[in-house]
This record gives sequence, C-alpha cells and structure tokens, in this order.
Amino acid sequence: MTPCITLDELFAWNDEAASWWKQHLEANPALLELPCGIGGAATVQQLVRHIWGAELIWAQRIAGLPRTAGADMPAGPLVALYGLHVLAMQITRRLLDDPAHDWSQTLTLTYDWLPPDMRTGTHRRFMAHALVHGHRHWAQLATLVRTAGFPADFKGDLLFSPALH
Repeated sequence: MTPCITLDELFAWNDEAASWWKQHLEANPALLELPCGIGGAATVQQLVRHIWGAELIWAQRIAGLPRTAGADMPAGPLVALYGLHVLAMQITRRLLDDPAHDWSQTLTLTYDWLPPDMRTGTHRRFMAHALVHGHRHWAQLATLVRTAGFPADFKGDLLFSPALH
C-alpha cells in the first residue's frame, strides 16, 4: 500500500460528496434558496453552481479543452447544475485513465486575483485543487444549513469516506 493519496482517491471522495449533496438538496429543495454569502454566492443554489462549475472549468483547462464560459453555465435547476459535475467527472476520469497524460505538465493562469508566484503549476497540482475545492465549500454549506435549522448529516471528512482505505 502506498502512503500517498492518489488523484483517483480524491476523485472518488469528490464524487461521493457531490452525490450526497445532490440527494440532500433534492430531498430539501427549500435549501437552494437559503441566503448564503459564501464565495460571493447570494443563495445555496449559486454556491452549488460555483462548486460544480469550477470543477468543470478546471477539468476542461487541464484537458486542454475550450472552457465553458460562466454565462453559458446554467443557473439552475439542480439537475442542470449537477450536469456540470457529471461532465467534469467524465473529463477528469478520461484524464486519470490516460496513461500517456503528463501530470508534470505545467499551466500558467492569468487571474489577477492570484499572486504571480502562484499562477504556474502542474496538472497534478491543479487537479488536486479541483478535486478538493468543493469539500471546503460543502463543509461551509453543512454549517450554514445546520445554523439555519436544516439538519444535514453530512460526513464529508475523508475519515468517513470509503474512497480511501
């Protein structure tokens, strides 16, 4: 057994969390309109769009595909937002399954909000970020919905995930 966490394991953990939240939000649709304030999102639905939209953009960027513009991403309903996640996972799975993919290849980002010394990184680094990014927001969301009186039994910690043995 390797002591390292692999991108495959992060992929499985990410997909597990996304599936859990999709089911929870389908069962509790009023949560989607809950005021949010996380990451600039005014509602939970906007936060979910941010999480799954970012997954798609990162997957497309790393795969060298044209990126879906924010204006071209659906604002809802939940099933359309989940479609962003599904497409991102399809692209990511193809990358992970490609033995010829060079994970040491670098990308340079042009975001003004990103410090210049952080703009260049490997495909591996950016993919790890893409697969972990949502977990931070899901944890924030779990706190938000509990505080708002909507219990969520979200066990998002890696400790509870079957993705890592």
